[in-house]
Amino acid sequence: MTKKEENWAYFTKNHRDIFKAYSEFGKALHTVGGPLDEKQRWLIKVAVSAAGKHELALKTHVEKARTAGCTNPEIEHAILLTATTAGFPTMMNALMVFREML
Repeated sequence: MTKKEENWAYFTKNHRDIFKAYSEFGKALHTVGGPLDEKQRWLIKVAVSAAGKHELALKTHVEKARTAGCTNPEIEHAILLTATTAGFPTMMNALMVFREML
């Protein structure tokens, strides 16, 4: 089990009510929050995680994007698009994280 998985298990076990509320909120936003399809939603989450420099979230969202059918070139494009808004160094860091996952 990775540190990320251990931390998630700790959170879900020790803060069940918060986890439940967070999960329900996230599910509602993701599934009934609007007209975007599954792949689009995950690509946006990849880009937001990349732009926000949230490495663990980026890794999680890349994994979920792949599960939703996103290709590696699509995920990479979502990361590249962050360069002009989040900054080139931020994009390059996210690209490095993504490439390490390949």
